[in-house]
Amino acid sequence: MSQSVSQAPTADIARTWRDSVRLYVDITRPRVLALVVFTAVPALILGKTQWPSLTEAFWILLGTAFAGGASSAFNALVERDADARMARTRRRPLPAASILPRAVLAYAVGLSFASVGILYAVGGVWPAVIALGTIVFYVGVYTLWLKPRTPQNIVIGGAAGSTAPLIASAAMDGSISIGAWILFGIVFLWTPPHVWAIAIFRKREYEAAGFPMMPAVVGNQATRWRSLGYTLLLIPVTLAPWALGYLSMGYGIAASVLALYFTAVVIKSMKVQQPKYDYQVFKHSIIYLSFLFLAMFVDVALQGVLR
Repeated sequence: MSQSVSQAPTADIARTWRDSVRLYVDITRPRVLALVVFTAVPALILGKTQWPSLTEAFWILLGTAFAGGASSAFNALVERDADARMARTRRRPLPAASILPRAVLAYAVGLSFASVGILYAVGGVWPAVIALGTIVFYVGVYTLWLKPRTPQNIVIGGAAGSTAPLIASAAMDGSISIGAWILFGIVFLWTPPHVWAIAIFRKREYEAAGFPMMPAVVGNQATRWRSLGYTLLLIPVTLAPWALGYLSMGYGIAASVLALYFTAVVIKSMKVQQPKYDYQVFKHSIIYLSFLFLAMFVDVALQGVLR
């Protein structure tokens, strides 16, 4: 009897610790964060004369992840009231009152310092400056200024979600390669179709939260046309790493097939004109970008083996 009593508090402490970790991980939006960090991986190599060691790559990607996590935490803090008005976000830790705002603020500041410190230690001034600039731009320009004021919010603000390749490239040798700028351009052009698809599907929720998203301003079909425009602009940028000789014909073929696939998905949304299908565009956009960067990673890995 005494043994079971003594073990109960330990179990409660362990459960509380796990729950706390889960809440702090959720604040960083780990699925989005994983995709952001994945876009940084090819930039470690494209246009560079030498490959990073596994240790160096780990610290660069960790510093990049902390910058993304800090941005998400600050965003969650600022938008907690708006999140409470949306079905998609009302169960996040802050709207659900599962965590205190001051704890999230301390967490976001801590992640910011950790990101800047790690990147400065590994790569010097430039990656640290880019990481800090990313956090400031995402919170100050996108979250506080653009998002509540203009339907072009994600077009301009998407730059903040595209800087992971720039950070990784700068951390390697203090310079940003053309290859890294191409990766930046890919994520930047991919972001509007990705976000506008969920904005169509969740149109009423964004309106309730007070965000003037593109579908609420110009209409669903006009937004789909804009998404198609960005999707077509995206194609030559995704082929640029092959055209410039950074990657092989194998990547070029993969990128072409993926471009046809995603373009077909966007065009179908224009024909179907049903918000439920726009949610499929949102999901397919994630699949598209993930496989595109996976093709880059496989290509550069094979180049390393063949050297």
